[in-house]
Amino acid sequence: MTFLKPPQDCHSMEALRAEIDTLDKSLVTLLAARAGYIDRAIDLKQINGWPARIPERVEEVVKNATQHAEHEGLNPDLVEQLWRQLIEWSIAREAAVIGTK
Repeated sequence: MTFLKPPQDCHSMEALRAEIDTLDKSLVTLLAARAGYIDRAIDLKQINGWPARIPERVEEVVKNATQHAEHEGLNPDLVEQLWRQLIEWSIAREAAVIGTK
């Protein structure tokens, strides 16, 4: 991922904060896109008669995220906590439509 400027090129707090704000907007945009995929998963799960929660998939998603975090030098425990919360939100979004089965 390419950013407007690397952190070491931010020579003031204002410049650093502007970059962080830009990144935050990008993260929100990515989360909104992910929600769109969750909405499509609702359709496909209904067609296939699948439940909102598929435990094996939950663990696969968490494992993928934490492995990528390690690769990127980010704390995998932090990523696991964030992803589990994101997954629970996604499952709740699905369950609101298809039920908990």
